[in-house]
Amino acid sequence: MITNLLSAIPWLGKSLVELKNKIKYEIQNINILDTIGKISPYAIKKGWKKSIDKSILLNIPYSFLAMLVGLIDGDGYISVTKSKKKFIKINLVISLHMDDISTLNYIHSVLNLGIVKTYPKSGKKDTCKLVINKTDLQVFIFPLLNYHNLYFLTKVRSEQYYKAMYIMENDVKLFSDIPNKLFSNKNLINSKDISELNFFENWIVGFTVAEGSFVIKSNKDACFQLKQRIEEVLFEAIKLKFRTTRKIYIDKKKLYCQLSVSKKEDIQKVINFFSFSGNHPLIGLKLLSYQKWIEYLRNSKRYGNLNFPC
Repeated sequence: MITNLLSAIPWLGKSLVELKNKIKYEIQNINILDTIGKISPYAIKKGWKKSIDKSILLNIPYSFLAMLVGLIDGDGYISVTKSKKKFIKINLVISLHMDDISTLNYIHSVLNLGIVKTYPKSGKKDTCKLVINKTDLQVFIFPLLNYHNLYFLTKVRSEQYYKAMYIMENDVKLFSDIPNKLFSNKNLINSKDISELNFFENWIVGFTVAEGSFVIKSNKDACFQLKQRIEEVLFEAIKLKFRTTRKIYIDKKKLYCQLSVSKKEDIQKVINFFSFSGNHPLIGLKLLSYQKWIEYLRNSKRYGNLNFPC
């Protein structure tokens, strides 16, 4: 009733109604993305994006965020390092070959956070990195993951995440004050439970962008592969999701796991997963590789009668 009366007043009424609605919206959403820990005064002096409306981040598709977590589990890391003055420096980094910079540019365009950096001729190959600083992690990225109940599934990335979270939540400033053991294994559940996580399928898409391969063998057989450091429970969960009987290969030194499928019926399951599931699509070079793989299958006598995307 009050709102209707206010709106009846020329220009002033409309402004008051809009202000009332804005205040109501902000009160409802004020705790949706709570900042983790305290923001460094130095970060604010450097021009931290405090003017960004956090609620805008809630418009980022859930499928994109789940895909991003999988990509970070594969080709990203959360670095916790010591500055020259013995303070703590935290960054989230996704590192790819320079040829795949379009993947980083896409992620950056959606998040509108971080900086894409290039490192030509660094080491054995040209690399590019998306680097997101501690403040943006505290204010935007980690609260967003918490809101959607998204978390990392590899042991190494989980350890890095919990260390960073501990530092932020407890306002630890000196590198020497970080406890030696911080890892919590509360999310390391069995393979069946992992396979049933709401975000797992989109996570697999991101993990494939990082660690997957669409291969044509020398004998002209098609093959889909996923390979990473030893993660038996996680790979068994992926196996369950693709409903394959193929065994997980573990090298003799137990350094890495590999899932490789090439049976015709398994290839169709792979196609169904990446083309007909409604998950976030593959991106960057991995998408191009998948498209070439599909084209080969479509023109192959052995695979030509499979169900392909248009």
